[in-house]
Order: sequence, then structure tokens, then C-alpha cells
Amino acid sequence: MPGHRLARLYGGNRAHLRGTLIEIACDESGSEGEKLIGGNTAVFAHAGVHLSHAAAANGIERVRARAPSPTTEYKSGIIRRSKHREALKWMLGPAGPLLGNAHVLLIDKALFATGRLAGLLAAGPDLAGFLHREGPRAFGPQRWEAFLAAFTDLLRGRNGRAPATDPGPAFHLLDALLLAAPPGRLHDALGGLQRARAEVEALRERQLAGDRPPALPSLDPLIPAIAGAVAHWGAGGGPVTIVHDRQTLLTDERIAGLKELLGASLAGLRLVDSRTDPRVQVADLLAGAARKIAEDELHGRGDPELTALLRPYVTPASIWAPAG
Repeated sequence: MPGHRLARLYGGNRAHLRGTLIEIACDESGSEGEKLIGGNTAVFAHAGVHLSHAAAANGIERVRARAPSPTTEYKSGIIRRSKHREALKWMLGPAGPLLGNAHVLLIDKALFATGRLAGLLAAGPDLAGFLHREGPRAFGPQRWEAFLAAFTDLLRGRNGRAPATDPGPAFHLLDALLLAAPPGRLHDALGGLQRARAEVEALRERQLAGDRPPALPSLDPLIPAIAGAVAHWGAGGGPVTIVHDRQTLLTDERIAGLKELLGASLAGLRLVDSRTDPRVQVADLLAGAARKIAEDELHGRGDPELTALLRPYVTPASIWAPAG
């Protein structure tokens, strides 16, 4: 399956940060909230950089010199253009400002959705990977995607519009897949999901109870991405402070929920306008470039050179198909 070259992951060294308070700047690319299937992007990327304001500003200027643009705020869409390939290679490479000072968490949205589906069966990543691989093979990509979309709609929390409340259509699709599934592990897994209908409906009712959405929606990849950033940079035992580009999905309630979830390891999370913080602008460049490289790899049109340059940044917490 395309995408495997990105699964040989991270070798970064952060020993010099052990036990110290760390402030990182973060941004994302490909965020569509809890819409994991049928959206505009197949990959979610979240980047964090550990640079001073001066180093980040200098990095932006050096990228701009290599890939000129008249725009006031330099965004990732500029450096992703094919004509600026050399600038992107410089930014990711050993001569650029990022190597050893940045990380990227990648999430294959379809695999993430399949993992949530496997979670309904109290199963782990092994079953998620199996379903992610064998579902499209057995039923065709479009039919499997329609099934995933129906079930993820059931699991989505309130987000300002009425979510799907009737589980019937999703289970009708499941019944059809069961009829077509060959005997074996795939059929058994789908049968287990069919038998869990009562539990799925009870979960849905709990999600719809009350007037407010859950503080930490289970299908939004931004939540595990921030948790992953804290775990990555706080691996030496020190607390982490995050400066994040303004993001409507990061409400005060969700920030409070993240602080409760992560405890003392998350010393703070504040939102800023990226135009005022060059560190966040650098994180935007890295997140946008990483998402584009990863999506190309996922869809079988990967660039081996850019993939190799990205690989050192990609953390093991990424939700990506393993090699082999």
C-alpha cells in the first residue's frame, strides 16, 4: 500500500531539553474537525517547532529569499508549489532551520476512523490496520468509504448542526457488507460490530444527551495531535507550553479539557494570530508541506526525495499504515 515509506519513523534527540520547561509553536494542515471521510483532505498534519522568535523570523526570510512571494504573511501554499521545490528541500534538509528543532504528527484520516470503528469492539490497532487494508480490497474503496462515513457520522458529537441520529442506514450498509464478505477474519469482525448494535446505539444516546458537545470530541484528530506534541517534547520529564495558531476548534472548554487530560505535562496553551509570531508561521510551513508530501505518498504519487527529507520529523505517535 502506498505510504509505507513514511512509516519508518523518527530518530530525533531531545536529551538537551531534559527536565526543562519547553515552549513550542504549533500549527496544523488538513483540519476538518470530526469529518474524517469524504472531506477535502485525506491526511491531517500537526507540526511543532522549538525555535526562538529571532531564529524563526530568520528562517522565514531565508525561505522567502529562495521562494519569493509578495504576500505579507508567508504561508505553506507558497512553498508547496513545484517551482519552489529547492526551497522546500532546503527547509527540510540539514542546512535549514528545522532539523532537530521540529516534529510532525501525521494522521491518515481513514485509518484513524477505522481505529475508532475497531474501538467499538474493544480492539486495538492490529484490527484497525487489518480492516483498513482488507475492507477496500474486499468491497472496493468507494463502498468501504461509504460504510466508514456512515459509522463515523454516528460517532460524531454535536458541532452546531444536528448529527445523524438514526443508526439504521449505517447498519443496513453493514448488513450488505456481511453478505458479501468472505468467511474469515473480516467477516468475523463485521459480525462483531453487528452484534454490538445495542452498545453503539447506547453510545450514540449518551453523546446526544444534554445541550453541549463533549469537551474533547473523539473523532477530531487535533486532540490526539496536541497530546502527542506534549508527549514528544515533554519526554524528558519537563512541562510543555504550546503556542498555537488560532483555531476555532480549540475553544476555551476544549483547552480546559486538554489541561485536565494531560495534567502538569501541559503547562499552558494559548492561541495567537500567526501574523504576530514567526514561530507559528514556520510551523504552518512545515505542517502544510508535510501534509502534501504525505498525501502524495498515500495516493501512490510520492516523491522519494521529499519523503526521505520529511521522515526524520515524523513522530512514532503518527497514525499511519505500518510497513510490510
